[in-house]
Amino acid sequence: MTRYRVIWGLLLIALVGALSTGRSLWWTFAGTLFMLIVIPVVWAWLGVNWLRITRRTFTRVAQVGEVLEEEFKLTNLSRIPKLWVEVRDYSTLPGHYASRVVSLVGGRQWRGWRVKTHCVQRGRYTLGPLTVCSGDPLGIYQMQRRLSIVHTILVYPATVDLLDFPLPATFLTGGDALRRRTHHVTTNAAGVRDYMVGDSINRIHWPTSVRRQRLIVKEFELDPIADIWVALDLFSAAHFGPIEDDIVYTPTEHPSPAAGDEVTFWLPPRSEEYAVSIAASVAKHFLRQGRVVGLIAHGAHREVIPGERGERQLTKILETLAVIRAHGAIPFDRVLATESVLLTRGATLIAISAWPDPAWALAVQEIVHNGIHVVAIVLDGRSFGAEQPSDDVIAALANAGAVVRVVRCGASLAQAIRAEVVLASPRSPAG
Repeated sequence: MTRYRVIWGLLLIALVGALSTGRSLWWTFAGTLFMLIVIPVVWAWLGVNWLRITRRTFTRVAQVGEVLEEEFKLTNLSRIPKLWVEVRDYSTLPGHYASRVVSLVGGRQWRGWRVKTHCVQRGRYTLGPLTVCSGDPLGIYQMQRRLSIVHTILVYPATVDLLDFPLPATFLTGGDALRRRTHHVTTNAAGVRDYMVGDSINRIHWPTSVRRQRLIVKEFELDPIADIWVALDLFSAAHFGPIEDDIVYTPTEHPSPAAGDEVTFWLPPRSEEYAVSIAASVAKHFLRQGRVVGLIAHGAHREVIPGERGERQLTKILETLAVIRAHGAIPFDRVLATESVLLTRGATLIAISAWPDPAWALAVQEIVHNGIHVVAIVLDGRSFGAEQPSDDVIAALANAGAVVRVVRCGASLAQAIRAEVVLASPRSPAG
């Protein structure tokens, strides 16, 4: 636009000279400058109009470590060729660069391109809007047009395959079974009822159906020892590492630290991302085994997903973990004490936290005394930049009766969860 202003200035000088002297040379010069103003404006206007841009996103849901693919198509609807068209994309997805400069689009022709982006950060992002920019061949004037083509994409947190999870040995004393009906087929048959539309054929109890001369189906109950609750600490002061604005995301995947390790994605060096990834991996592991899994997390809002089975439950948990942030104002020990009413005797609580304060070990001890199994996954705050070590809370959790696993920054999640923790020195029990 600087050149455009210079031409306007020269035009004013030429008009002053022409009006003051009346010489034809000044009038010719002024006319030429006037054409250099009009023609670029018309050219640029034609360049950004009679265009159609379509963007096709192959999926609206992705996961950290996967590749998001988009397809763009720029169509010239007029018979006038477009010398060049710049398409600027304003997507919020990290590492997504879909902007292009398309040259020489003939009349009634189109150009297309594909964009592949490695998803490196969980969250909800927008793809778009777009801005179309064009101008004259001399670069005197440029014009742009905004296209409100906006899609939303949800990126799930990264997960790893947990081949061997340290689940405590469960027990069920007489009289502790809870009578909770479920539409899933379990090992606990509770009774029979009349067939209803939508019941699976494999639930029909044929001997009873023959005896009663109508279709009878079996009813099942959930077993309390199958319940898994994942408690994620999102207390703002309990997480360490650089804030998101300080992290430079790259699509480069880190090699596996050891043979057999399934980790092929890159996690930011922040305890919050490690904790969310562990929670997602644990939920996926047990839901794929047909177990009942629930989620407890107190971020900016209370997030509690009641225990259920199946892929639908996994989708709900991943959608919650994709957008949740460590903005909580309630310490983890108070969260565990408050939400412990949801836990039934014989269930298993998997508590995930980077908080080095042993206070939450006292809440774990109370939960263990109530007949609930606890697996505590501690993120070593020192490896994420914290000043206080996690040795005290690890010892307190172990003495409280919990199975303890320690995860450090840069370590393999699957291997860290499999490895047993060896205490350096005996500690006194929590509380």
